[in-house]
Amino acid sequence: MDFKNMDEQIIQKYQEDEQLMIRLFVQWCANHQLDPKELYQRAYPSQQENEAMRRIIEEMDDEDNIHIDHEMMLDVLQLFGNEDLAFVVAEEMERLLKS
Repeated sequence: MDFKNMDEQIIQKYQEDEQLMIRLFVQWCANHQLDPKELYQRAYPSQQENEAMRRIIEEMDDEDNIHIDHEMMLDVLQLFGNEDLAFVVAEEMERLLKS
């Protein structure tokens, strides 16, 4: 068994899943007229711009209008350990439900 190849496959799968998580987050923000960069910055104020998110935002098409359920969005963020972003998203969800 080639452990190096297996490690590379695991890393590649994680990166693909992370891209999917970012796409879902960006789409959820678009569905609710929220700025994903602003929410990300609130969650992680000391980090620089997320390059993967910037690319995904540029690639997104208005036709990519898929409804992302609030609970699913929180679950996905928590699955990837984005607890701070999940907290900011939860705050926005609460604000959206009140308006």
